[in-house]
Amino acid sequence: MVAHIQAYRAPDDVETSLRYVEGHRKVLEAYGVKQVTSASHTWLEDPNTYVIIVQSEDGKDIYGGTRVQVRSPNLKMPMEDAIAKIDKSIYGYVDKIGDYKVAEFCGLFNSKEVAGYGIGSVYLGRTAMAIASKVGIEHLMGLCSPITLVISQRIGFEVLTDLGNNGTFYYPKEGLIATSLIARDLHNLPFATDEEREKIFSLRANPTQTVVETGRRGDLTIIYDINKWM
Repeated sequence: MVAHIQAYRAPDDVETSLRYVEGHRKVLEAYGVKQVTSASHTWLEDPNTYVIIVQSEDGKDIYGGTRVQVRSPNLKMPMEDAIAKIDKSIYGYVDKIGDYKVAEFCGLFNSKEVAGYGIGSVYLGRTAMAIASKVGIEHLMGLCSPITLVISQRIGFEVLTDLGNNGTFYYPKEGLIATSLIARDLHNLPFATDEEREKIFSLRANPTQTVVETGRRGDLTIIYDINKWM
């Protein structure tokens, strides 16, 4: 199987972003989730939002995607309003970091068609970390499910225990648990595993490359083309 990973500033390709939005909506509805804060479309014209999209080699099918959404005076991170329903201290916590200094790794999904290849859990995470270190922010935050917690920690996130119940919340609906995450040193990624750090650093240095990964569903050829956002 071949997957093509691209990245761009949201306003530069609204058409592809809308396809990403539709793919995300379908996956959420499959899990019985009608609406989440990260599914808002206010970021579509935001120059501080970076979209990462995974498509088939011919570009016809979207396999997954995510965003690195930088907090600015005009646009909060989606997780702020989500967490504030349970713990309003999130606003003060992020205010102390400051606008343009923190972003959220959000809106992550992969289609059922590619489940088991690691697209949503591993490769999009690596790509987001590589891009985050280049956009001038100091911290990357996020919310993850119990299934992706270990993988998130492998790519450099820590559990943000200052919020919620030692970092956990019911989100996006009652009965589903999310964990708040933060990466405080995007340049060095001290909490990432050696293997993941090496792969992320490789993407930073060579944003256009092709690699073959082997997983439980077989080989996956990934064509990275993530320098268009620059």
